[in-house]
Parts: sequence; C-alpha cells; structure tokens
Amino acid sequence: MTLAIRIHEHGGPEKFRVDEVQVPAPKPGEVLIHQTAIGLNYIDTYHRSGLYPMTLPGIVGMEAAGVVEAVGEGVTNIVAGDKVAYASGPVGAYAARRVMPAGRVIKIPDTLDMNTAAGLMVKGMTAEYLIRRTFPVKAGQIILVHAAAGGVGQILCQWGRDLGATVIATAGSDEKCDLVRTLGAHHAINYRRDSFKDRVKELTDGKGVHVVYDGVGADTFLDSLDCLRPLGYMVSFGNASGPVPAFEPKILSSKGSLFLTRPSLWHYTMTDSDYQQSAQDLFDVVTRDAVKVSISKTYPLTEAAQAHIDLESRATTGSVILVP
Repeated sequence: MTLAIRIHEHGGPEKFRVDEVQVPAPKPGEVLIHQTAIGLNYIDTYHRSGLYPMTLPGIVGMEAAGVVEAVGEGVTNIVAGDKVAYASGPVGAYAARRVMPAGRVIKIPDTLDMNTAAGLMVKGMTAEYLIRRTFPVKAGQIILVHAAAGGVGQILCQWGRDLGATVIATAGSDEKCDLVRTLGAHHAINYRRDSFKDRVKELTDGKGVHVVYDGVGADTFLDSLDCLRPLGYMVSFGNASGPVPAFEPKILSSKGSLFLTRPSLWHYTMTDSDYQQSAQDLFDVVTRDAVKVSISKTYPLTEAAQAHIDLESRATTGSVILVP
C-alpha cells in the first residue's frame, strides 16, 4: 500500500481524500517509481474539477520525479536505482509510489535535482513544443506571453529571449512584472492596471506581435487577437480564467487573416520518440543555464487541496511541488 490523494467525485479542492492504495508490481514494459517530488500543474485542476473527466475514484497528476524501484520484463533502457522523471499520462502522480510505462519515463541529468525535475517537466516540455514547434520562434520576432510569472510563462520568457526574440510579458502585479523582467522579458505589463492591448500597440509602433502564447483563456483571448499583426498566430493553450467564449471564425480574417490553434502537450508528444526528444531539448537549455527553473513553494502531498486553492487564486509563481 502507498499514500495517495484521490478524488471520488469531481469538484473543488475539498474533494481530495488522503487514501492508502495498492501499488501493483510492474508488468512487462513498465517501471515502479518511488516518487520524491510531484509537480503541480493547472491541468491537475481540470482533471479534479471534471473539465477533463477521468475515471473515478482516481488519482490526478501528470508529473513527478523519483527513483526506479523495479522494472518489468523487457525494459532495458532503465534499471532499478535510476533517477527519472515524467510529464505524461496516465494520470496518477499524486502518490508516493506508482507504476508507469517505461517509454514515458525519462532519465534525468545528474546535475538536475529531484525537486527541480519534478517542477520542470510538464511546464518545460509545454514551453518546448509551443516555442519550438507550434510557432517556431526566430530571432528578431516579437512575442507576447500571458501569465508570464507562472511556470510555463517564466520558461517561455527565458527561452524566447535565448532564441533572439523580443519578449513582451503580462502579469498581475508590479512584483510579478519585476520578476519576469529578471527572467528575460524586455517589457512587462501589469494587466490589472493597464490595457495590455494598448501597451502592445505602443511597444510595437502599431504593428503588433508575431505570436501570442495564452494560457489564461476567457479574460485575454479577444484582446489578444488585437495584439497580433496580420498573419499572426494566436496560440491558446490553457483556460486559467475559464474557457474561451464562442466566436465567429470570420473575426480571424477581419483582424488580419490570423491563425488560431489550441494545442496540447499530449498531441505533440504522442510517440515515445517525440516525447523523449522534447525532454532532451528541454534539458539542453536548462543544463546550459539559458533557462532557469525556480521552485517557489513546496507542500506536503497531504496538503494538495491547499496547493490547488493557491494555484487557482493565482497566489503562486513559477513551479510548485508536492512532497510525499
């Protein structure tokens, strides 16, 4: 048996229960991991609330780091004692021990500690596909990053600057704006005080940005379209403020023949080879210090409900981890 945080019905953070669950031995192609740190991600709130329904009772969570305890038959690339991490389904990371498919487990560099790895994988691999593949950012382009003080936003700001782009960031306070400037944002806009749409127009001499990376959703979507130059890309990858409202596709042509995509980490890492390559590209920028990951807070796993409350109220910055 092992400690786990489960939900027996969808709803708010109060639905979490501290349970003891049975952990099976690894089957062929699987590994058993003793988890030392678990990453907190906004997608966890979607699974908990039912926005992304899951089988109940169930354990949420998509990211963790730990040490391999045992491997199933046929697993040759990983051995017991390896330090590993993952950023993938199946859901079930909120537990002290769990079984995972070997192809979705990644050996982490010796220079990377467990806490950093647990707070890095989902957010970092999300940033990788957004900035390298959804809209491949090039030197000289201008990008707009919403929720820049959050985990994905911080990495996008640093990675964008490393690629030679001009980074415009939005955040919800002056303190958060100061933070993202230290992480590479050339300009930071306090969206609670200023119109980010107007400021972006000022900062780009009315031309607009090449791409908007928006994990906020309802509160930012329509104004973000007005921040784009003709043929610009609107990349809507999250719903922190709620789902984007319905709109007529014609609005995209009227605002400059814009492109709109709603990508997900799952589709960009469907094959094990794409998944492993995404992680390696992420490790490359981290190990050469082009991207730094901050763990802003840790919670005991048993306090997962409070961690979700803080995350949804935007009281956190950077990466947050749960410790079993």
